[in-house]
Amino acid sequence: MNPEKSRERFRNLTLLSASERNYPASPAEAHLEAFDNVYADRDYVIEFDCPEYTSLCPVTGQPDFGHIIVRYVPDKKCIESKSLKLYLYSFRNTNTFHEESVNTILDAVVNACSPRRAEVIGRFRPRGGIAINVKATYGEKVDE
Repeated sequence: MNPEKSRERFRNLTLLSASERNYPASPAEAHLEAFDNVYADRDYVIEFDCPEYTSLCPVTGQPDFGHIIVRYVPDKKCIESKSLKLYLYSFRNTNTFHEESVNTILDAVVNACSPRRAEVIGRFRPRGGIAINVKATYGEKVDE
């Protein structure tokens, strides 16, 4: 791909090249960026594996730790990974239940890139002797 075409394709990616570390304080302040999918003519699966997710319990304010997996089949756009990292980081000081955070992440992915199919899986560490696993899907099941 020629350099001019690459510049045009990535012109909306503001976070990837930014050297400043201005972390969003909440998911409402964060945003996911997407770039053109050059293989939009075929189905393939993209998986992001984020084992260091944190948020806060909305009742006690204590930290919750989890493992988030975002899996989707892109259509015309793909999620840029640094923007996803910053988006997930924005939950760090956010009071939210596990079920809410997984569904919020799925909504953000769908809004950012309109995938053919998507799922977000949250595997949260035990607190009070019980672990919680949540899976939210958009469209048909995503093949692994």
